[in-house]
Amino acid sequence: MRLTNSQMYGDAALKRPQMAATNVLIGATLFMRCPYCQHNDSKVLDTSHDNHGGIRRRRECFKCGQRFSTYERPILATPLLVKQDGSREEFDREKLARGIRISCAKRPVSAADIERTIGQVEAQLQKLSKSEVSSRIVGDLAMKGLKELDQIAYVRYAIVYLGLDDLQSIRNEINQLLEG
Repeated sequence: MRLTNSQMYGDAALKRPQMAATNVLIGATLFMRCPYCQHNDSKVLDTSHDNHGGIRRRRECFKCGQRFSTYERPILATPLLVKQDGSREEFDREKLARGIRISCAKRPVSAADIERTIGQVEAQLQKLSKSEVSSRIVGDLAMKGLKELDQIAYVRYAIVYLGLDDLQSIRNEINQLLEG
């Protein structure tokens, strides 16, 4: 049973547009539902591809004429992460994103650069074609991306990831960064 937005969120949901376009399967045809009026059909105005295999489509609703964008991204398998204690955990893109965003807080790093770094880490994990990898690999890939992106964000991430708990170890990491 599928609940309507008004059943889930009350009558206030009817007064504002839904800001996510959704796919609707009618017969054998897949339609893109308008996030403004919920009409099941729209036309594609423009299509562009990114370097990670994603497709961005600019659409226009036939009924209300509103324009909206959709983004299609292939879902590829990422390996299980083997933690230091031997436990296994699914790769969590959002967990990685939180850590990178925190290290980039109040730095001149754009959201697009952060997303690109996260996407690069995820793509490199997928290219390994292994069912399990050490969680250290994810941390090392994130460190590499941050080192190229912003040195302060790199040091912030390193403090937590490498467990740098005294000023001397932080200074050593900064010295390595300045030498390299």
